[in-house]
This record gives sequence, structure tokens and C-alpha cells, in this order.
Amino acid sequence: MTDTFVPSGRQRPPRQSRTGLTSTGARKAGSKSARSRSREFALQALYQHLIGRNPVAEIDLFTRDLAGFAKCDAAHFDALLGGCVEQSANLDATILPLLDRKLEHLSPIEHAVMWIGVYEFQHCPDVPWRVVLNECIELAKEFGGTDGHKYVNAVLNALAPALRTAEVARDRGAPTRATA
Repeated sequence: MTDTFVPSGRQRPPRQSRTGLTSTGARKAGSKSARSRSREFALQALYQHLIGRNPVAEIDLFTRDLAGFAKCDAAHFDALLGGCVEQSANLDATILPLLDRKLEHLSPIEHAVMWIGVYEFQHCPDVPWRVVLNECIELAKEFGGTDGHKYVNAVLNALAPALRTAEVARDRGAPTRATA
């Protein structure tokens, strides 16, 4: 590839391939499903809740006015935002035993992503556990710190067998216990 001259003296960044991924490995906006988009908007709204403690109704109105919201699954967004805020104490209690730090030392992005993951494990049985895990890892990659996705993966992957026992056992090839 030859260097292209740019008046400022800098070289142009390399062209991105059109495989559906950005140069950081995140999915391009055009290749995201409505549910993926709803998770992104829910993450942004939960971030506002965690940082600003703004009323949920105000956060909801603000988020619905953002560009691209019309392309998301609004019902799933409503469930995630409302459910995570209402059940925040329960979600934190579920996450806390697996953390290697205090809850207040989590980045708000990782915290919100874990809320989304635990909420979906518990309340969205129509979403396979591996999809929940993958979507949360993608959110952490796109919006979080450098290695935040690894931490999210470790915590949610450890929680999955307890929250989706039969499904995880079946996927991992382990025998399930018969219940009486």
C-alpha cells in the first residue's frame, strides 16, 4: 500500500475491511440486530443512572431521543432499563461474590454490562445463555476499558451455570440431575 499525502503531513489510517467489524473488532452499526442495539441504548441509560442518579423517566426520554433509537427493539430496551434499575440490589448481590474488588471500584460500564447479563440470564429465557454472554462481551469491548470485556466474561461465565443450570449443562455436554 502506498502512503497517501494528506496536507497536514499525517498519513491516512488504513482502510477498514467491510466484514462487519471495525478496526477495534467491534461490530459495525449496520450489522447489529435490533436486540443488540437495545442493549447498547440500555447500557448508555444505565450508565446515566449509575453516574448521575438521574430519574429513570428522564433517562428514558433522553435515550429515546438519541439517533438510531428507532432501529432498536424498544420492548427489550424497556425491559432492560426498567428491570435493571428496579432489581439493582438483587443484581449486585448476584454479582458481588464473584468480584475481586468492591462494587464501587467497578467501572460503571462493566457494572451496567453485568447488570444486563444477569438480568437477561434471569428474565429472558428466549435469549440463549451464550448469546447473552457474547452480547455482554461485545458491549464491554465497544464501550468499556481495554480489558474490561475479559472481566465481564469471567464473571458472567461463572454465573451462567447457576442462573441457567440445565441450558448450560446441556450445551457443555454435562449430564443434568433429574429433579423430583
